[in-house]
Amino acid sequence: MATISWTFLTNHARVLLCIAHDPGVRLRDIAASLDLTERSAYGIVTDLARAGYIVKQRDGRRNRYQIQKHLPLPEPTSRERTVGEILALLAGDASAPP
Repeated sequence: MATISWTFLTNHARVLLCIAHDPGVRLRDIAASLDLTERSAYGIVTDLARAGYIVKQRDGRRNRYQIQKHLPLPEPTSRERTVGEILALLAGDASAPP
């Protein structure tokens, strides 16, 4: 059996899925669950926030994240999909918009 050395989703998509499952997730937990360094997790969250895909809000000593589900994906497709549509598909979230 061959060892797979690639992943189907980018680390940015995987971090977004972690946040979708738990908007109050800590960077330490994101890093541990995705086998990333905390510095990498921080960089990805910063990228997502700068691009407008997530909004960080302070909640005491922690951050809470709000995903901007209405935004289109950053790559061109034949039909423009939103972040919410893709997260619903990947996470099985029935409450997300179709």
